[in-house]
Amino acid sequence: MRIRVSQTHRRNDRVIINLASMIDVSFLLLFYFMVATMIEDRETRLSTGLQTQSRGAAGSVGDFQAQNIEVRVVNSAPAYCLGSRVCHDRSELVAALEPLPKTAGVFVKVFDGVSVGFAVAAVQICRDAGFEQVTYVPAK
Repeated sequence: MRIRVSQTHRRNDRVIINLASMIDVSFLLLFYFMVATMIEDRETRLSTGLQTQSRGAAGSVGDFQAQNIEVRVVNSAPAYCLGSRVCHDRSELVAALEPLPKTAGVFVKVFDGVSVGFAVAAVQICRDAGFEQVTYVPAK
């Protein structure tokens, strides 16, 4: 017995894509991304570290220079060096930092051989003295 499959039964399976729903989804995604994205210049959110006063054409050079504190080993003991002044404990450094201008900030540069606690104490002393911008700089 032979069974023949007739050739008249073709497969007419067509894929039908509904474009209306695809357009709705794409517009909803477009609307979501437009609402979720803030349209703002990134530069407007940056704050400057330099602040000027209107004293005339130019201010003094000290207005724009940050203070530099070096934390290093002096005579086999850790010390804070502020310019030519060497401070061996916390109270000396606080007394040295009090009269300085606070607007330009301070850089704390730590050299090799100094314990981590002494370096962190230098950063905390600067914050306690009123400096808002304290920058840690490791020495190379």
